Amino acid sequence: MVQDDLKQYLLEQGVSDVGFTRIDGEEFGDCRYAVSIAVRLSDAIIDEITDAPTHTYFNHYRTVNAFLDQSLLKAGLFLQRAGYRYITVAASQSINAQGWNYEGRYSHKKIACMAGLGTIGKNSLFLHREYGPRVRLATLFTDCEFVCEQHVPESVCGSCRRCVEACPSGAILGGEWHPGIPREELFRPDLCSSYMKTKFQHIGRGAVCGICMKVCPRGRLSGR
Repeated sequence: MVQDDLKQYLLEQGVSDVGFTRIDGEEFGDCRYAVSIAVRLSDAIIDEITDAPTHTYFNHYRTVNAFLDQSLLKAGLFLQRAGYRYITVAASQSINAQGWNYEGRYSHKKIACMAGLGTIGKNSLFLHREYGPRVRLATLFTDCEFVCEQHVPESVCGSCRRCVEACPSGAILGGEWHPGIPREELFRPDLCSSYMKTKFQHIGRGAVCGICMKVCPRGRLSGR
């Protein structure tokens, strides 16, 4: 079965988790089935973050994104050899044709939730079912039909406010996530971005932070 073979292939390539789902819209033409891939970040590198990102984290962030994009290409070529079409959505790429909106072509977090890989936290980060926020995501769409289960993720944050209190920009508003909630009710990406560009310009030109990810207790559920 192509689906099982593709998952095994991706895991052998080094990705940490793979999920499958289907979208109802026509954003990708006949490519309505999605593959969500997650790569776990280094705990040792994340744990070095204090009140600012590190140069090592910035390099790790870029390297993992590049690995995800390469994994998407390999998955697409795998499907293409089997006679299917594919469209990749880069791990980290903003589409700003109508002004700066801090959004990509399609939400990796939405697809990962639909595929059963996890949920979303108060910090608006994706929380993997095992690794918490310490992952990066990427997505591929294809016309290969997958067997997909329905997943309805739930908030796992409860009364925890560690990310809200730790965020130096005030971008995390403290609301409880639920499916369909607008991002703007949870998180102000403009505040996050402007703070990084002002305070962390000397580290990756102000492109990363990671504080909310470092303090999240969901990132410590797998024995850390």
